[in-house]
Amino acid sequence: MYNSDSPIRAELPSSKQLFRSTVLALISAVVLLVAVVLPADYGIDPTGIGRILRLTEMGEIKKQLAAEAAADAAAAAGAPAQATGAAVGMASANAAQAQARPPAVAASPVSTAPKVVWKDEMPFTLTPGEGTEIKLKMVEGGKTQYQWVVENGEVNFDTHGDAPGKSISYEKGRGVATDEGVLEAAFTGNHGWFWRNRGKADVKVILRTSGDYTDIKRVQ
Repeated sequence: MYNSDSPIRAELPSSKQLFRSTVLALISAVVLLVAVVLPADYGIDPTGIGRILRLTEMGEIKKQLAAEAAADAAAAAGAPAQATGAAVGMASANAAQAQARPPAVAASPVSTAPKVVWKDEMPFTLTPGEGTEIKLKMVEGGKTQYQWVVENGEVNFDTHGDAPGKSISYEKGRGVATDEGVLEAAFTGNHGWFWRNRGKADVKVILRTSGDYTDIKRVQ
């Protein structure tokens, strides 16, 4: 039977070569961690490469899903206690109002607010479990008036902003059918909304905007 020859000493890698290979492997692992893993899994993008590769958006969506799941679990656990407390509080409030009700006053004339002329209107449909995002390009201090409404249901939403090395969450909500106001950019970058349909049927969302922004786009 033929036995393979053992490698001679000259063919074996030296200690210096092994050390260099180990250092290169560690550097590659750190680069992958910073450029790929952190943006894709945690929405952290210190180099800006993750946003170019669209990995940061994936990480932000994962963070939003985790936050929604935690909020759903907390709401389910606290619902019975809240319902009991609300019933007791309502009964006490009704009794207090009955004892000290102020005399009726004449209603003052209601002023009619000027009608908003919207710059853009974007309707879209969300199937059960589906989420989507719309972003505006804004400079720091810019203001955009907005209004969005949901037809045939409610959605969870997150109003936020992002830029290389920066992120902010302005407002979050669960089970909301409409929202409106003025979005003021905390810094120059992308600012907008993320919606998710947690219901069991399709819903239609209509977003209307007008103000200080240069571009508006939907991110699937």
